[in-house]
Amino acid sequence: MSESLLAKIKLLLLDVDGVLTDGSIYFDHQGEEIKAFNSKDGLGLRLLMDAGIQVGIITARNSKALQHRCDNLGIELVFQGIHNKATALTQIIDRSGFRPEEMAYVGDDLLDLPMFVRVGVAIAVADAHPCVVEKADIVTTAKGGVGAVREVCDAILSEKGLWDDLLAQYTSH
Repeated sequence: MSESLLAKIKLLLLDVDGVLTDGSIYFDHQGEEIKAFNSKDGLGLRLLMDAGIQVGIITARNSKALQHRCDNLGIELVFQGIHNKATALTQIIDRSGFRPEEMAYVGDDLLDLPMFVRVGVAIAVADAHPCVVEKADIVTTAKGGVGAVREVCDAILSEKGLWDDLLAQYTSH
């Protein structure tokens, strides 16, 4: 991962289906959507937020399961039902106070490309559509929903010089 790009990141923005999940969408017998989220990705996001780096979500779908996950993790910048994701950028700037060049966006499909050209660092998950991989500044080694987000979080923390102190909190007696 080209980590030198990540040192300036103050806000990590994420797509959901195919990034925070493996892209599968499940419905129960009542038509309620069920999503599987990776716990390691979740811890990575918490570590990032605890280190003062904000996290936000932009997704084309509306999902109660996603809102529960965001509430659980403490993610407040949540934009659901946004098909043209770039339209949310003005609100994100207003709410976060960060400039686009201080933001990274992780995506996997064509709907994510408008964000790729508007943020400082465009990141594709390993199993993203080939057009998305081609336009990305960074491509993860892990697939969406199975560690890609954690990989990005760890890389940001490392590049900002925060990883060693963070690790020491878990390894010192």
